[in-house]
Amino acid sequence: MSADKRGPAGRGSQGSGAASQNHGASGADSSFTSDNIDRGRRKLLIGGTALVGGLGTVALAAPLLSSMSPSARALSAGAPAEADISKLEPGQMMIVEWRGKPVWIINRTEKALAGLTKVVDDLSDPDSNVPQQPPYAQNETRSIKPAIMVMVGVCTHLGCSPTYRPEVAPPDLGARWQGGFFCPCHGSKFDFAGRVYKGVPAPINLEVPPYRYASDTTIVIGEDSEAAA
Repeated sequence: MSADKRGPAGRGSQGSGAASQNHGASGADSSFTSDNIDRGRRKLLIGGTALVGGLGTVALAAPLLSSMSPSARALSAGAPAEADISKLEPGQMMIVEWRGKPVWIINRTEKALAGLTKVVDDLSDPDSNVPQQPPYAQNETRSIKPAIMVMVGVCTHLGCSPTYRPEVAPPDLGARWQGGFFCPCHGSKFDFAGRVYKGVPAPINLEVPPYRYASDTTIVIGEDSEAAA
């Protein structure tokens, strides 16, 4: 009987020992698996960091590469620009882009042309002695044809774009105003020929770009007129 009792107990002890061994083995397997996972995570993190770093390098390089690769728009920015003025009515203004700048083309009325002589004493450089225009535009109207004015619409003070103010003697511009252009940024004023008024921040007249007539109704901006000779 006692032997029989010891038998199962012995077997139970052996089973317990086996269970302990199995538990130990299981713990070892668990530790082994955990180490593998940790190593795997480290590799993944290192790989991910390298990938992100690589992407960051590409992202940083992209603007530089794009800035070194001129686009078709950039290549054509210095090319001449054509303007069809066949529908430009007296008193109207159209804008053409040339070299990234707005170029105004204005069909001046007879009244606007007459006003050019009335403001001479108010102007800083009425004879356009500062070379802000081609030689063929250094005249009273600063143009090839008296009615059609072509000039760069950028204030010579700090580069703002003046507004078109064709009305005569508005309250905010004074009784002597005969129409022209007013810069809202700092108050510079220009007459209908782009000549700058005295006592304003802008130091010189508006720029007249090189231009020519390809026909009676087509102006090419960026190419000199034969009248330059």
